[in-house]
Amino acid sequence: MSRELIKGKVTVIGAARSGLAAAKLLKSQGAQVFVSDKELAQKLSATGGSAFGGTSPIQTLKSAQVPFETGGHTDRVYDCSLMVISPGVPSDAPVVVEAQKRGIKVVSELEFASWFCKAPIVAVTGSNGKTTTATLLGRIFEHAKKECVVAGNIGAAFSNFVLDLDQAAVAIVEVSSFQLDHIETFRPKTAVILNITPDHLDRYGKSFENYIASKRRVFENQTMDDCLIYNFDDPVTGVEVRKHAASHVRLLPFSVKTELDEGVYVANGRVTMVESGRVEDVIVAREISIKGIHNLYNSMAAALASRVMGVPMEAIRETLKTFAGVEHRLEFVRELNGVKYVNDSKATNVDSVWYALHSFEEPLIVLMGGRDKGNDYSRLSDLVRERVKAIIAIGESADKVFEVFRNITKVEKAQSMEEAVWKAAALAARGTVVLLSPACTSFDWFENFEHRGRVFKEIVHKL
Repeated sequence: MSRELIKGKVTVIGAARSGLAAAKLLKSQGAQVFVSDKELAQKLSATGGSAFGGTSPIQTLKSAQVPFETGGHTDRVYDCSLMVISPGVPSDAPVVVEAQKRGIKVVSELEFASWFCKAPIVAVTGSNGKTTTATLLGRIFEHAKKECVVAGNIGAAFSNFVLDLDQAAVAIVEVSSFQLDHIETFRPKTAVILNITPDHLDRYGKSFENYIASKRRVFENQTMDDCLIYNFDDPVTGVEVRKHAASHVRLLPFSVKTELDEGVYVANGRVTMVESGRVEDVIVAREISIKGIHNLYNSMAAALASRVMGVPMEAIRETLKTFAGVEHRLEFVRELNGVKYVNDSKATNVDSVWYALHSFEEPLIVLMGGRDKGNDYSRLSDLVRERVKAIIAIGESADKVFEVFRNITKVEKAQSMEEAVWKAAALAARGTVVLLSPACTSFDWFENFEHRGRVFKEIVHKL
């Protein structure tokens, strides 16, 4: 049993939310915990501690009486039988590679937390739409008065909740490829794959195939007693699921293009569900509160997953009609002098920006850039030419963004978020939308995408 490993010494690599939660869970179970974070001191210096909500990881670890180190990994990290790594730690990080060479078992915080979870797990993954779908699932369960938690990549670490969940509850976990890279026994009762498009290639040797293989791991431990819900219309997802999951998992697809014998589909403007031979009318598609084709897919996936988990259709239907969306994902911030400001900080890859640009009819001024993940921005060229009045290039990738789009639309660089917002406001005429949709991670200027979105909103409200 994997839990036997926590009876001795355990090292946690990374002292952000996942690492801190894992450390506290380990300590509560009697493990001898040691936490090591290579970049924590630098992050604290860069943000003044503001990104941690007033309580820094160092304060948290001291209060929990957990020994730790910052600024680098000493040999003490290898004095353990188990190493738990945070999602931000790459698989090829020297500390991980060396631990594996020494025969130390390395697992992700997701894997570790799942050892303690008595509740069935609904795992939501995909390159885009994970947060919206996981949040929507949580709202559906809440509307149905069914106990649940929403955790994982969405913000709150899974380790924070697992001891509080019994078999009657449901754990809704947003799962990233990074979290899946080091699983062994993680097995969701219901898994959802929304889509698979190029993302995080900087972490996967610039290989889309490696990234795809990571996403596949969400269903590798499932059986025919479990369910895999997937996007029938997404070419990569469809091929991968039918090739690698059809023989051992119950499959339920969703589609807006094809009427399905099993799953959820759209026909004549109505969303229809067929599950175990039962045909149910879900909702008129235009009545779904969150708009856009991407949100139609997200809504269909959430409806199917919640129905499979026993939620009445009425609760699903009512939530789909009233759900307002999530913070940092096409979030309206303010209208000033006829200019609308929208926070899409959650758009950390090119495909997310593609969906965002399709969501507006007004001319756009887009704040784009950050820590690049091997992005091919040229995939946005036609849309930018058609819809974008100007781009404000920000962050580490500002030069790359400038070079890609400078012959397509007006592009200016900014050295801070404040400068970027002011430049966008100066360029914006009445009827324009200023859109923060970075296509990049936030780790150059900010602690995470939430921090980036909050800063953007604060500056906009001060205009």
